[in-house]
Amino acid sequence: METMLKVDDINVYYGAIHAIKGISLEVNKGEIVTLIGANGAGKSTTLRTISGLLKPKTGTITFEDEVISGTAAHKIVEVGVSQVPEGRRVFSNMTVMENLEMGAYIRNDKSQIKLDLDKVFHHFPRLAERKKQEAGTLSGGEQQMLAMGRALMSAPRLLLLDEPSMGLAPLLIKEIFEIIKDINKEGTTVLLVEQNANMALSIANRAYVLETGQISLSGDAKELAASEEVRKAYLGG
Repeated sequence: METMLKVDDINVYYGAIHAIKGISLEVNKGEIVTLIGANGAGKSTTLRTISGLLKPKTGTITFEDEVISGTAAHKIVEVGVSQVPEGRRVFSNMTVMENLEMGAYIRNDKSQIKLDLDKVFHHFPRLAERKKQEAGTLSGGEQQMLAMGRALMSAPRLLLLDEPSMGLAPLLIKEIFEIIKDINKEGTTVLLVEQNANMALSIANRAYVLETGQISLSGDAKELAASEEVRKAYLGG
C-alpha cells in the first residue's frame, strides 16, 4: 500500500508539558485510520501537529513524500490536508454558503469548485436547504456537517477529523459516520480522532490507541475492537 502520511517520532510540548512523546504512525492512501484513547491522551494534539497548528520539537511529518512538519497551517491545506476542528468552529455570522466558499478560498478552478459544492450538498442535503441561513443558527449536528463540508471544499486528499461525534445525539452520530464512510469511498483518505471508540473502530481499517502521549497499541481496527484490553478500557466491555 502507498503511504500517504508518515508521522515519525514526534515530540510536542505545551510550554513545559511534554504532550506527545515520540509518536510514530502511518496512514495509507484510501484508508480510514482512527486514533482512540481517553481524554487528554494527546489525540487532538497529534492532529493539530499534523495540520500545522502546532510544531513538533523533534521528529518529522511527511505527506506524500514531502516533509510538512514546521510548515504553516495554510500551506498544509494547499498540499491537500484539511482538518475539521474539534468543536466545529464554523463562521457563525456567515451563511452556510459563505462558509462553504471560505473552504474553497485556496482554489480557482471554478467549474470543479461547483462540482465539489454539488457533492457536499449530496452528502449533506440539509446544508442545501439552509444555504442562506447564518451558520450560528444551525443545530449542533448541522454545524458539524457544515464544518465537514467546508473542509471538503478545499478538495483534500487527506481529511483530518477531530471528534466529529462530540455532543451529538446517537442517531446523528450514526449519520455522520455513514457520511465519513461515503467520503472515504469516493477517494478521500481519513484520519479520525474520536472519543466514541465503538463507532470509530466500526468504520476504520486500522487504529492506534493513545495513552498519555504515547501509542500503546496499534493494528487492524476489527482486531482491536475484539481485543480484551481495548474492550475493557474503551468500549465499556
